[in-house]
Amino acid sequence: MMVLITYDVDTNTKEGVTRLRKIAKICVNNGQRVQNSVFECLVDPTQFSILRNKLEKVANSQTDSLRYYFLGSKWKNRVEHFGAKTAYDPEGILIM
Repeated sequence: MMVLITYDVDTNTKEGVTRLRKIAKICVNNGQRVQNSVFECLVDPTQFSILRNKLEKVANSQTDSLRYYFLGSKWKNRVEHFGAKTAYDPEGILIM
């Protein structure tokens, strides 16, 4: 399933900046950054549960915000792109 994850982390403190970096790193390791604080993650339910747990352990529920948008398995019909950043296909061929 495709999950769109967005976050807003309060960076007014040193701890907030650290949380922002940790949350971004977790997201980078599990998906593709499509905007500064927006990631597309192609995961199964177990992977999502682990990912969500990691993110919510780092985030401060009093000052930060995480949002999860479930686009499902037919996500290609629900995503349109316009603009400078190149779209990608996480189910496409991976060249290393």
